[in-house]
Amino acid sequence: MQKTNSANTVKRWAVILAGGDGTRLQPLTRLISGDDRPKQFCSLFGGPTLLELTKNRLGLLLPAEQTITIVTRSHERFYKPLLGSQSSRQLVVQPNNKGTAAAIILGLLRVTHLSPDAAVAFFPSDHYISNDVRFMLHVDAAFSQAKRHANMIVLLGMKPASPEVEYGWIEPESPFSDEHSRAVSSVRRFWEKPSKANARKLMRQGCLWSSFVMVGRADAFLQLIRLALPELYQSLFRVAVTLETADQARALSEVYSRIPASNFSTEVLALWPDRLLVRQVSDVGWSDLGEPSRALSAIRRNRSDVRAARAYGRVAATGADTQR
Repeated sequence: MQKTNSANTVKRWAVILAGGDGTRLQPLTRLISGDDRPKQFCSLFGGPTLLELTKNRLGLLLPAEQTITIVTRSHERFYKPLLGSQSSRQLVVQPNNKGTAAAIILGLLRVTHLSPDAAVAFFPSDHYISNDVRFMLHVDAAFSQAKRHANMIVLLGMKPASPEVEYGWIEPESPFSDEHSRAVSSVRRFWEKPSKANARKLMRQGCLWSSFVMVGRADAFLQLIRLALPELYQSLFRVAVTLETADQARALSEVYSRIPASNFSTEVLALWPDRLLVRQVSDVGWSDLGEPSRALSAIRRNRSDVRAARAYGRVAATGADTQR
């Protein structure tokens, strides 16, 4: 696929969420890298890190200068070698990790500072995808759908392969009969980490895994956050005037010392399904690598690196895939 220079594309931005600590995967990342780096800065498969793979994937559709990366200051020794050549305008450094909602608000504030009328797609930095081109075609379509539904957020929902209890699930208003039957569906409910019995039921009913890849107009995201988390929004909005100034780091540190940790899935998406649309995605080989067992499975499918393969064998033999 090729990037275009149309007016629509100029207003398309991406935000990569790379501020997580990745503690659940540390037994594996320690074996591969020799330190306790978060998984997004680790080369699980040999070659590029997960963050670099994410950036490369987004580059199929979006210019690098229209991609913002959110990181956490304590991870500087890990992200600086990867992002050192990136413009300071494209990097948002959190004082510490306060969860996904705060990171998303910071990303939106930076994007709207640079491009007030932007549409934004959010991407976790620790996912495995085997078919990048097919996946980004879905993202391209989601941008188009977000333009037609200006007040809505379009979620990419993955067709499930199992009744996974560690994922969020999206219940569409009516099941997708096949991949191409409907472009998007309204959302009846967002289920966060259901029980095994509920996950089986959701799978039978045609519900989808939440990929946490979301696309929408920046102002649609901000409107939703103001409804769901007004105090957090106001706290972070006050630092918007310091963006790209010498006061930014100080202002952020002060705010981050006061705000609680927050989860965008449970505190925003799950509470406002009427503001959401979902697009079904299948056959892209997607996996969230947040759990050691899923990371090990992805390595097994893509063992091109001898050291990663050896790490897989050692972790599996010691039972580290059951650690949290």
